[in-house]
Amino acid sequence: MSTSKHIRFSRKDPAKFFKTLNSRVNNYFQENQIKKTGNWKLYLKTAIMFAIFLTPYFLILTIDNMNQWLQLLLTIVTGIGMAGVGMNVMHDGNHGSYSSKKWINKVMGASIYILAGNVYNWKVQHNVLHHTYTNIPGHDEDLDAGRIIRFSEHAEWNKMHKFQHFYSIFLYGLLTINWAITTDFKQMRRYLKRKLSYGKFPNPAKEWSVLIITKLIYITVWIVIPLFFVELAWWKVLIGFFVMHYTAGLILSMVFQLAHIVEDADTILPDDMGTIKNTWAIHQLFTTTNFSTKNRIVNWFTGGLNHQVEHHIFPNISHIHYTNIAKIVRETATEFNLPYYEYKTTRKAIISHFKHLKALGQKPKYVYN
Repeated sequence: MSTSKHIRFSRKDPAKFFKTLNSRVNNYFQENQIKKTGNWKLYLKTAIMFAIFLTPYFLILTIDNMNQWLQLLLTIVTGIGMAGVGMNVMHDGNHGSYSSKKWINKVMGASIYILAGNVYNWKVQHNVLHHTYTNIPGHDEDLDAGRIIRFSEHAEWNKMHKFQHFYSIFLYGLLTINWAITTDFKQMRRYLKRKLSYGKFPNPAKEWSVLIITKLIYITVWIVIPLFFVELAWWKVLIGFFVMHYTAGLILSMVFQLAHIVEDADTILPDDMGTIKNTWAIHQLFTTTNFSTKNRIVNWFTGGLNHQVEHHIFPNISHIHYTNIAKIVRETATEFNLPYYEYKTTRKAIISHFKHLKALGQKPKYVYN
């Protein structure tokens, strides 16, 4: 799908849904005299997530003659912590919602560098392309899985897609290792060429320097240092590295897919003039779903990414507050006769995702070329 057409959202909202919702949410924060950014709960969670992420790494480096199966288990725990830091710390930091202080947001957002990613690329892909053009083929890159997985009925179909609901789960775990090895380089080249940015357009030479230096540091921390400090064969270090990434990638991919690639969520094309039929805020309601919002463990671990409806309409509010503002969003959407998609459990959302993949894998009446 081409990304050359300029997309415009409708400005027609005679009932003034977003104006009403925004006013009610603002009133909630004012009446309770709380900030929209993080609080002590987020700071405590940050410490816990970093502990889960980094403690196994230091245990592997410092304990002699550790059982290799225990080492493998610790790499899995590291992967869980890696996903936790990404969803709870990095995500809020790069949305500017972690703290009211910009430098703290910058520091927390920079945690992406020890997760194998890059701040510039992430802000363009996630903050700009995904949050602005949610589920719009050719614009939201989260819909683009190359030719191997078909996430939209508007994407090109081929015969192997008939089996994508079986093989996709095995590919999801490759998400972050692709960041580490290839994706960031391809994205930076593409985004800088298109002059995309979140805010002021950066200096390309500086961004390339940051990318290369942080990648070298990353490889040093996760591969070179273990090779020198731990008496392990090089292939065991690489297996541990892969297992860590595969664990994190599988968790992150599934959380992402349950928000937008499910039966309820729409993928929407603009009209011939490049206009989306709804306003931006209403568009988010049609393209986004929540899941398992009553489950405290899911709420806590996913960094509110199971509250995608609230996150997409209010990306600058910390996820710590999503449970409390969800009632306002749900009631306002219902009042204006608009959808509020939600799966009561993670299990139901997962079933919906793979049923949707299966449907998208069937040969369409019209095959896109």
